[in-house]
Amino acid sequence: MNGDTAARTPTGTDHTAQDGGDVAGPPSPVAPPSPVLPAPRPAEPAPGSWRERLARYGYAARPTAPLTERLVPPMPDGPGVTPTPAPPSPLLQRLGVSVAPGLWTFLCRWAGWLGPLAVALFAGVLRFTNLGQPHAIIFDETYYAKDAYALWHGGYEINWPDGANDQIMTPGAAVPYRAMASYVVHPPVGKWIIGAGEVLFGMNPFGWRFAVALLGTLSVLMLARIARRMFRSTLLGCVAGLLLSVDGLHLVLSRAALLDLVVMFWILAAFGFLLLDRDRTRARLAERLGGVPDALLAQRANLGWRPYRIAAGVCVGLTCATKWSGLYVAAAFGVMTVLWDVGARRLAGAPRPYLAALTRDVLPAFVSIVVVSLAVYVASWWGWFASSNAPGQGGWGRDWAVGRSTDYPWIPEGLRALWHYHSTVYDFHTHLSDPHTYQSNPWSWLVLGRPVSFFYESPKQGQSGCTAAECAREVLGIGTPLLWWAAVVALVYCLWRWAARRDWRAGALLCGLAAGYLPWFAYQQRTIFLFYAVVFVPFLVLAVTMLVGALIGPAGASRDRRIIGSTAAGLLVLLIMWNFLFFFPLFTGQTIPMQDWRQRMWFTSWI
Repeated sequence: MNGDTAARTPTGTDHTAQDGGDVAGPPSPVAPPSPVLPAPRPAEPAPGSWRERLARYGYAARPTAPLTERLVPPMPDGPGVTPTPAPPSPLLQRLGVSVAPGLWTFLCRWAGWLGPLAVALFAGVLRFTNLGQPHAIIFDETYYAKDAYALWHGGYEINWPDGANDQIMTPGAAVPYRAMASYVVHPPVGKWIIGAGEVLFGMNPFGWRFAVALLGTLSVLMLARIARRMFRSTLLGCVAGLLLSVDGLHLVLSRAALLDLVVMFWILAAFGFLLLDRDRTRARLAERLGGVPDALLAQRANLGWRPYRIAAGVCVGLTCATKWSGLYVAAAFGVMTVLWDVGARRLAGAPRPYLAALTRDVLPAFVSIVVVSLAVYVASWWGWFASSNAPGQGGWGRDWAVGRSTDYPWIPEGLRALWHYHSTVYDFHTHLSDPHTYQSNPWSWLVLGRPVSFFYESPKQGQSGCTAAECAREVLGIGTPLLWWAAVVALVYCLWRWAARRDWRAGALLCGLAAGYLPWFAYQQRTIFLFYAVVFVPFLVLAVTMLVGALIGPAGASRDRRIIGSTAAGLLVLLIMWNFLFFFPLFTGQTIPMQDWRQRMWFTSWI
């Protein structure tokens, strides 16, 4: 997410642990603040106030930044932000490392892109190396890989003949495609994406996993940029990207042709666009205010054309067009973006910010998020609409409305048929309760109570690279345990930051988590699985990243405080990395001795 149109500062301040408040981000060129402006001073406590009494014991109010900086906090680096030449690194100087001034300035100026790109490259290596292994149809790939092929060849999903999987996996055999419509219960976008890899690389495991692996890699880059924008720290942005790249559940879903990683990608993209919209809108408001609160302007201002929010609506529509769980995201993100507008108006001096948002911001937000996403969703069914409505010759249910009487003749027969199709799908989802070996309750997800085995075999010595008497080869859908357990602690911290300190960043990541997690508690009677949780893994990572920033401490903290905090934060990240490497064979289906496999089964519920 591009954050290099931030408010310009001569120093490129590090906002690693910037205090919460209702602060936001940059964009649009705001008038550069003068480098000689005095530092903000704490407000003097009123005579006789509790602050004055506490001042006798050393209390000091937190410095208040200028209004423009509170609306548009500066980015830590970037074109127009990083000074030229950039000051040398004290650490490199102590280590005796010399870097040419021009090269050092370039690296500092573009660190906000170079760091996230390096982390994304690391994530890509993990996701694409031996992507075609296991060379088999694993777990629900048996549905989505074949549905994707059918969409690209006929526009709708089909019924496959018995033995289709064996024929697909037989080298040189023809794919047994036949134009016979099948009833499916998920919208088509995720399958269109999976099918793009099949078109490029063929109907094989690498082909149907390619596009999902690409989205998994890009999501690491997106999260690194999103975290950098939220926390105003390139370091924390890279930490977030690194943590996502080494989460086991994200890695497993990035290497399998399932829909849930695609859902996660579009949710994260929508969240990123809303952050861009937040920064751009506040920058415009700060420019109009000229650094001075104005009650009338803040109350009545039109926040203008907001293309990033429309882009977020498109992404929400693509989320819904992959899985219906995106409906909750539309509601949560719509409320969140309006509350951000309320905060901006309040900070600008509006006496009744909620009224201003209700009269000026709610309707545009509804159109941008809900109406746009609905249009995208309906358009995603174009292949089904384009199929024949003759009986038995098009997509499933395409002919349902033909010749059928209705009280709504003005609605096109295709839309009526699609509505009927959706009513049957809703009934299927709400009554799906067939027991499954790996199903789990959402209460257990955050502690990884019951993972999902996507693939398992027990090769003997000499088979599949087995060098022991007995081996195991498994793809286990489970998060990196130490990362997830640290996230539970981090979520408690974020709840406190949001409730007690009104930190918008904590509120934003909790909103994303709630949209992807809480709705499942209403369907505990359904057959549901841990891997559904991948949609909110980026928000768990953001919570851990925020905790890491708190451990490091604010830029103004003492040297000892920063050293101790940085050591603790670094130790946490290193432990998570070690834990990821320990479980890596189970994430990628490597053959290991059975004894090594048992050492990784920390709980009986993992078997």
